[in-house]
Amino acid sequence: MPTPASTAAEQLPARTAAVWAALDPVIGAGTPLRVLDVGGGSGMFAVPLAQLGHDVTVVDPSADALATLGRRAGTAGVGERVRGLQGDGDLLHEVLPTAGGDGYDLALCHFVLEVVDDPAVTLREIAGALRPGGQVSVATANRAGAVLARALSGHPVEALGLLDDRKGDRRRFDPAGLLTLVEGAGLRPGPWRGVSVVADLLDAASGADPSAVRALELALAGISPYRDVATGLHVLAARA
Repeated sequence: MPTPASTAAEQLPARTAAVWAALDPVIGAGTPLRVLDVGGGSGMFAVPLAQLGHDVTVVDPSADALATLGRRAGTAGVGERVRGLQGDGDLLHEVLPTAGGDGYDLALCHFVLEVVDDPAVTLREIAGALRPGGQVSVATANRAGAVLARALSGHPVEALGLLDDRKGDRRRFDPAGLLTLVEGAGLRPGPWRGVSVVADLLDAASGADPSAVRALELALAGISPYRDVATGLHVLAARA
């Protein structure tokens, strides 16, 4: 039987289907959670989570993104459950108020590690904000997916450069590197999955049925070789 979380996720872009599916057992259990969304910007995840009854704190360096978050949360009727704080992920200890030793139940770190100064520091800061047993959802850009996307769009030189990240201003990760990073932050990673295996390859002009794309995403997200060339990588990890 679909949970409220999975039902809500059906209304969101198919490219994030694998992430929502991984989060579903955590956010759909019926218990309100304290959620930290690092780099959550305008609330793509924060607002739907608040609509499910969770209290969400978004930390983001962009004042404009946080203003959009406030408007979006207000329009959705969940303004009282969403709080925006301006700050950087690698300085969470300076941004988050002390809470008597109570950490967050769930943290989100989605497509943030590519742009921070030090991904290891940011993940350690996030791990430190969790309660014991709390979990963090980490999504990053996948190097193999970026290489394939550049090649298919007719840019073989850029594709070659991305093989070792010589080009561009964003990091890309491979599964082994991501898992090593997560473990280095003192977190226990679960299985990794692909994010947007096919959704980013199918534009609106393709006429593909969104529900069929979502179903295909979920079917391929945990299976190699398909997940290996997805746009992104995702892992759900727990603090000891």
